[in-house]
Amino acid sequence: MKILKCILVTFLLISCSTEDASTLQKNDSVLSAYIEGEIFETGAVIACAGNDILNPDTLEIYFYPESDTSNYKLFETNSSEVDPNDFSNYTLITLSDVPFFNGYLRKFVGSFASERWFIVTFEVNNEIKISNPIRAKNNSQPTLFSNQIDINQEEPLMPLFSWDVNSEADNAIFFQVLSTVNDDLISGTYTFETQFQYYNTSNVVLNITNGTPPDLMLGQDYKFTIMDVSEDNWVNEVFISQFTLQ
Repeated sequence: MKILKCILVTFLLISCSTEDASTLQKNDSVLSAYIEGEIFETGAVIACAGNDILNPDTLEIYFYPESDTSNYKLFETNSSEVDPNDFSNYTLITLSDVPFFNGYLRKFVGSFASERWFIVTFEVNNEIKISNPIRAKNNSQPTLFSNQIDINQEEPLMPLFSWDVNSEADNAIFFQVLSTVNDDLISGTYTFETQFQYYNTSNVVLNITNGTPPDLMLGQDYKFTIMDVSEDNWVNEVFISQFTLQ
């Protein structure tokens, strides 16, 4: 009889443990449950999204991973007609993140026919960092692509980049990356203005450059990329231009 009782107790414990683990795994697929009881910070992940240049159904959700971060996750709503600030509306997407600008940034890439909201999270020092909601507009306002960047090289080794936006009403901020032609990031900056000079940070409002960037080299080819980002973190337009430093 004692042996039978032990077997029954052991079975119940295993069953409860299995059920608890299953519930935990299920709850973790909802953003509100994932952060429940955890230390978290909202608006703490720099992230935005835009169309792929070739396939309008393919979206790229970009984010800056900072240092010592891990467990990158992407959550989505089932439509755009929900409260984007209600974390119970977001469920986990099973997508692997991939390097962007050779790993300085990262991105999730997936096919999404309908519009929705996204949130990116990662963990650092036992704390969950959460991005602001990202509104996908892949149907109503597809990302535009252009190479129309004016590059003024009158000042040696400090090219001045300027560009025109398609619509000022949709713009909140500009993200600029100066890189090698092989996509090694040299500098990453944000401005409210439609210009940036390397390496003059007088109009830079956010800088993700690691340390002081190197001097540019005469005769070397470089690439300049700009993202025109809306208030709800959709990339309205991407500008990309390659140039030789003169």
